[in-house]
Amino acid sequence: MNPDLLLVILIVIGIIGRSPLIATAASLLLILKLIHLERFFPSVERRGLEFGLLFLTISVLVPFASGKINYKDVLSIFTSVPGVLALIGGALATYMNGKGLDLLKVDPQLIVGLVIGSIFGILFLRGIPVGPLMAAGITAFLLKLFHTWWN
Repeated sequence: MNPDLLLVILIVIGIIGRSPLIATAASLLLILKLIHLERFFPSVERRGLEFGLLFLTISVLVPFASGKINYKDVLSIFTSVPGVLALIGGALATYMNGKGLDLLKVDPQLIVGLVIGSIFGILFLRGIPVGPLMAAGITAFLLKLFHTWWN
């Protein structure tokens, strides 16, 4: 399939699936292709995820920097059941994201299934797309279960 057509399909899927990030990312890549700046693709592929994670981490830390979260809030996390469960949930989520990143490095074509699966989740399950890393982490877990079950 023509890569340009695939990007246009992803743009349409992103719009239909109410995922502006997918639509915007595919649009930017299509623009780079159309103005013959494909030479930047390896750099974007190599460093894009790092920059994305950097900005995501910055956005998560803004409440600390702005003072919306203070020492009392931090201490309450360690002394309440919801707080401890949030710590465990956060640790498990980041572990799963790491496994997802490992999976995408080994099998990058899975991103197509993750994107389409996310769109199905949005359309039919009223889900909210949180990103390919968590979806890849869950996929890595399911693959491990599948291999354990069938071997």
